Formats: sequence, C-alpha cells, structure tokens
Amino acid sequence: MESKKDQTLSESKLIQNLYFGDNVEGEAFVSDHIFSYIISGRHDVWIGYKKYSFTAGDYRFFRRNQLTKSIKHTESNGFKSIAVHFDQNTLMEISKEYGFKSERFYGEGVKTIRANDKLKKSVEILSEYAQRSDVDREILRIKIKELVVILADIDPEVKQMLFEFNAPGKLDLEGFMNGHYRYNVPLEKFAFLTGRSLSGFKRDFATLFRITPSRWLTKKRLYEAKYLIENCKQRPSDVYLEIGFANISHFSYAYKKEFGTSPLQKIKNN
Repeated sequence: MESKKDQTLSESKLIQNLYFGDNVEGEAFVSDHIFSYIISGRHDVWIGYKKYSFTAGDYRFFRRNQLTKSIKHTESNGFKSIAVHFDQNTLMEISKEYGFKSERFYGEGVKTIRANDKLKKSVEILSEYAQRSDVDREILRIKIKELVVILADIDPEVKQMLFEFNAPGKLDLEGFMNGHYRYNVPLEKFAFLTGRSLSGFKRDFATLFRITPSRWLTKKRLYEAKYLIENCKQRPSDVYLEIGFANISHFSYAYKKEFGTSPLQKIKNN
C-alpha cells in the first residue's frame, strides 16, 4: 500500500511518503534539490555505480539534476519519510536576501547531514505540517526558507549545492555513459546531464564510440543482460528493468536479434 501527501507552495513541495507491503523499487530523474528525513524503514539509492544506504533517523540531501535508482524497504513498520523539494525561485530569493553566492560544485551529489537542534526542531514541525491539510501557505513558505538557511549553516557543501544555479557543466562523456547506461531516459536527458545540446551530444558520442547513442545503449544493456542470465543465473523477468528496458517484450526481441536466441531459451540451454 502506498500513500503520499503533497503540499505544494509555488514550486516547492512538502511531501509525506508512506509505503506498506512490498518493497518499492524505482528509477527517477531528480530535478529539484531534495531534503529528506526517514521516519521508518530503509532506503537504498544508486547513483551511477555507487550505492548509498540510509535508515530510520537519517537526514539526507540530494542534489538536483541526477539520475537515481532506489529501493524503499518497508520492513515491519512500513517506509515513512518526509521530503522537501526546493524550487530554484525560492533559492534565488534566499541567495539575494542572505548574499549567498553561486559556485560550481564538483563533489558527490548525496549527503548525510549531521543534525543539530535547529534542524531537528525544523523537521519536527514540517513532519506535523505534512500530515495536515490546513497549514497556512505563508507559514509553510517561511518554514521551508528557514530549513534552507539551517542546512546552509550546518554543511558548507550542501550550501554550495543549494546555491549553484548553473546548468550541468560539460562532463566526461565516456565515464558518465558507462556509469549511467542502465537508466531508461531519453537521449535529451543524457545530453543535458553531460552539459551538451542534443546535437552536440550525438556528435561527441559518434566521435568517441563510433556508433549512435541508441545503438550503443541497446548493445551495452544486452551484453550485461547476457552476462547476468548466463553467469549469474538471473531470470529475464528480473533483469530487463534493471538494465534499462521498458518492457520484457522489447527486451526479448532485441536479445534474440542480437544473439540469435531468446533469453528464455538461453536459460533452458544452460
């Protein structure tokens, strides 16, 4: 069972997440900076090849413009958290008000935050607000701005991420694609995240890999699937989503076209 309460203020959001029953797996493009506090359950997050594990009581910050995969572990008490999505207009207002400067941040885009009393109190209030539908919009706006200032004061790296308003810089294309090919997102998103226009992305890709991005992604995913099926004895139904295919019929068709046999037949032969 899944339950979500979403209180939106302009573009900022205060969200209460509540899941019971089966663990919840998902893939997402993080378009806003997100602060989150886990009330119960566990949360595993993958960004590229790196895994981050969080548990109840953890305060986390996720930088915007990232591709993520995650598993929310419901366990006996379910998975429950609150999250605040910060919109860029609100952050720009705070930047002008407090004189915070925008700087390019080159570190990891996930942080566990060591909470002080101010942050704990702020989260306590926001947790209460997340359960109500009668919260005054102006009060909620003030409390979200207070949270931003508290986070900026606690952690210099979080502050740097919050007030960096530039689009993603031009990244190493080979390194990024080898770390993110499993994500089922449009080429336009890959281009944006690597700091390129779509035409520039395709041009740089062809120069580097001597193949189109779509064909490279398909082959990369299929050869990983082949390895998982043949060597790790995984079932096609457990593999196709993990490696970036939208549905199993497309995966099976592409697999047979590439290797001459269906993934199910490969299992039987093994």
